[in-house]
Amino acid sequence: MCHDICRLPFWEGFQVTDHQLDEHHLHLTLVPSTAKPVCSGCLQPTTRVHDTQWRSLRDLPILGRQVWLRTKVRRVDCTSCGRRRELIRWADQYARLTRRLTDAVAKACHKMPVQHVAELFGLHWETVRQQDKRRLQAVIGTLPPALPQRLVMDEFALHKGHRYATVIMDADSRRVLWVCEGRSRVAIRSFFDWLGPERCRAIEAVAMDMNTAFDLEVRKQCPNARVVYDLFHVIAKFGREVIDRVRVDEANRLRHDRPARRIIKQARWLLLRNSENLKGQEQRVSLQELLAANQALMTVYVMKSSLKAIWSASSAWAWRRAWSDWMRQAKESGIEPLMRFAKRLAPYWRGVLSRVRWPMHTGQLEGINNRIKVMKRMAYGYRDSDYFFLKIKATFPGNP
Repeated sequence: MCHDICRLPFWEGFQVTDHQLDEHHLHLTLVPSTAKPVCSGCLQPTTRVHDTQWRSLRDLPILGRQVWLRTKVRRVDCTSCGRRRELIRWADQYARLTRRLTDAVAKACHKMPVQHVAELFGLHWETVRQQDKRRLQAVIGTLPPALPQRLVMDEFALHKGHRYATVIMDADSRRVLWVCEGRSRVAIRSFFDWLGPERCRAIEAVAMDMNTAFDLEVRKQCPNARVVYDLFHVIAKFGREVIDRVRVDEANRLRHDRPARRIIKQARWLLLRNSENLKGQEQRVSLQELLAANQALMTVYVMKSSLKAIWSASSAWAWRRAWSDWMRQAKESGIEPLMRFAKRLAPYWRGVLSRVRWPMHTGQLEGINNRIKVMKRMAYGYRDSDYFFLKIKATFPGNP
């Protein structure tokens, strides 16, 4: 058996002298097969051997058994480098795993969660994580320098308990440039420090939700950038703060009319859903009957459609007319939640107007955030946020 194994090209420069086989393990003893070791520093052969040491390494499983290599390694007295270990071409210096095994682990981590890879190869979770982390750093290191002109910023839930992370993407290449924990000005400042003043000045537009921290930091760090507020987030906020509030108020007003109150209470998703997304004629009829029977709900529902139309203005003058009309109608409606929302929205008019010049949105990043959630769910969460962020950046390197 040893004679057959000696012919395998797995362990260049070494030969098998002994083996031990049991149900789950294969232990092999390797000794150098060349008289002249090669210095691991200058890669030159030498005959000056200082001493020898035994080193234990893991290799790829064979026939379902873990392979352990007890390897005899020489230390040489190199005339150029001094005292060095000899070169082992199939294992990195000080590594406990062969390169074949680390390559296999890295490929598996690209498709499977770390815990599953650890179970597959019989390795500790931390060992697999470290190997995959080095792979991800190497992948990201090969990417071309980032020269973004337009950015998209958004957040996603990192852990339970309102802990969030921020994702920053190049809007043109769809490359994730930065991921950091938190959603404050201090949290994203490290991104602009990494970008540098010159590249910050080259930023022309940044799409985001109405996050004041993002807005203020972008205006400070990128003097030439225009902030563009995303329609989806504004409409979602309108649904929560206006439509939902009016629906609850109307249901409370009709507490003595139980049938009517029940219809309004159960109509939440019917009111929040876009008209083009209604399912079947039955939902359309139900919505029409509901709006016809309640003036307040009719008003806020129509105002939602008018608000969406502002983002479709063809010119700055058309936008100005649509914006002024919407604000006037909101103030004259007499509906407290609508008036309050309009008052809060008014200071953000520049970010809404920028949509005319820069038709950007965070929809691309929303799709990436959904895939990030899938990655997190598959791995049952990540204990190491830095490792998770590396995985995100390596998964979304952008368009070639």
